[in-house]
Amino acid sequence: MAADIASRFVEFDGLRVHYNEAGAGPALIFVHGGGPGSSGLSNFSRNMAAFADRYRVIAIDLPGYGQSTKLKISAPLWGYYAKVLAGFIDALGLGKAHLIGNSLGGAASLKTAVDFPDKVDRLVLMGPGGGYSLFEKQPSDGIISLVTFYTPPGPSMERLRQFLKYLVFDPASVTDELLQERLDRALDPETAEFMPLRVGPSMAPIEDLWRERLDRLPHETLIIWGREDRVNPMDQGLILARQIPNARFLVMPKCGHWAQWEKADEFNRTVAAFLES
Repeated sequence: MAADIASRFVEFDGLRVHYNEAGAGPALIFVHGGGPGSSGLSNFSRNMAAFADRYRVIAIDLPGYGQSTKLKISAPLWGYYAKVLAGFIDALGLGKAHLIGNSLGGAASLKTAVDFPDKVDRLVLMGPGGGYSLFEKQPSDGIISLVTFYTPPGPSMERLRQFLKYLVFDPASVTDELLQERLDRALDPETAEFMPLRVGPSMAPIEDLWRERLDRLPHETLIIWGREDRVNPMDQGLILARQIPNARFLVMPKCGHWAQWEKADEFNRTVAAFLES
């Protein structure tokens, strides 16, 4: 189905946060990943309409990304973004919301559930950051490609194309339109200056979420991982699934880091069934 997607801003805690929204009903917030040029709508353009007939669907641009405030983040990144998500939920008067997060957004969503449990309903985490790989090298090739995007000789379409190859199992699924949109955002001077995930002194500290007291989480949780994920390897999910009491762990074959894009139809059906169970 088609959805009428609106572009909006909200201000709180000195931030101007952009988001896209559609539909009405219980709140469902999509939280994007941390790659160059990332934004809420670009990450979840294949998913929003599938939920807009039952939910108030919101795709947030986290600070540092999209059209939201750009700033240097010195605090531990997942904790900072958890405070942002909690403040965002309050600013919109939502009370609580389902959080659906990919990569950086998955880590931010998980940390929000840890630090602000009453603001979170159900959790869907796709290849979330903050984990630990039992069998693969760390950092992964995908993470190295991400954090070195702005290093000399600087950002380019070639480097972005190479990074996005790590996001998907089938590079043909990445459209030229998406590539150009992300490159345009990545080349924005403020975005380039304040990108939080990059090597160098401006990179924010990163917490190990797998060391948190995840065993205390009361939330029903669905963990989704692409079997061929080359950013956050699939085995990271084993530790999370073992610790979170109400976690389900789904592995999608022939799928990379971007399950919500590559396997959109299956993802949408599976998440809808989980949220409504």
